[in-house]
Amino acid sequence: MYKDLFHIFGYTVQSHAVMSVIAIFLGFGVALTLMRKTTYYEHIYKSIFWAIIGAIIGARLWHVFVFHWPYYMQHPGQIVAIWQGGISVLGAIVGGSVALIIYCLKHRLDFLDLGDYLSPAMMLGMGVGRIACFLTGDAFGRPTGREFGITYPKGTIAYNTYGDQPLWPVISWEIQADFVVFAILLYLFGKRLPKGFLFFVYLLLYGTVRFFLEFFRGDSERFALNLTGGQWTSLGFIIVGLVLGIWVSIRGLKKPVHKALIGDFQR
Repeated sequence: MYKDLFHIFGYTVQSHAVMSVIAIFLGFGVALTLMRKTTYYEHIYKSIFWAIIGAIIGARLWHVFVFHWPYYMQHPGQIVAIWQGGISVLGAIVGGSVALIIYCLKHRLDFLDLGDYLSPAMMLGMGVGRIACFLTGDAFGRPTGREFGITYPKGTIAYNTYGDQPLWPVISWEIQADFVVFAILLYLFGKRLPKGFLFFVYLLLYGTVRFFLEFFRGDSERFALNLTGGQWTSLGFIIVGLVLGIWVSIRGLKKPVHKALIGDFQR
């Protein structure tokens, strides 16, 4: 685990920043490939740009107001200090989705259809992005109370919180789960499913994964019913996903399968 990779011209290049950039490029590459032969291709650069802006804003707002509001209520001057770290994947999904909805309304695009194309890309980006959290030790599990688990090195938030106690490898589990969900979404992409169904699967599966893994997190404050902000947000994802899935299934609007596109992607 290396928080700082190297120094150049007096600037410290951190592993979190490098892995986040890699995650964005990989996710963007998948989105480009999946939408190459669709009407959305001409919008991808602008829509992704605004989605990233929305994701950054949402990620910070969720970190401050959902996960750590008791701290920031006492230190309001640090709310905007995003350069000091502190973003939420769940908030990024919400913020990015809101930005895309606004973009789709402005350009008269079908958000649910676009969401189907972007879901695998977002899932891959999230999985790779979580590697950054694992490398820097800024998202970690609670003590296992046993002899097994992950011990973080000095200088990480995990070590400052729990010392050299073995912690549940919760972020490692999430990385693996994210890649499994990505594979499921990519497999379903070639099926004749109702419009918006893939986006429903994305919300439902990730929300479920995150909800149960939060029980092993050691860096999240707990609120009502002893659940974390991440669990309450995940429950929201699950509910929205289920409602969306039922709705699009009842509507039964099928969309064409891009067989040539799938064939190109799988080669």
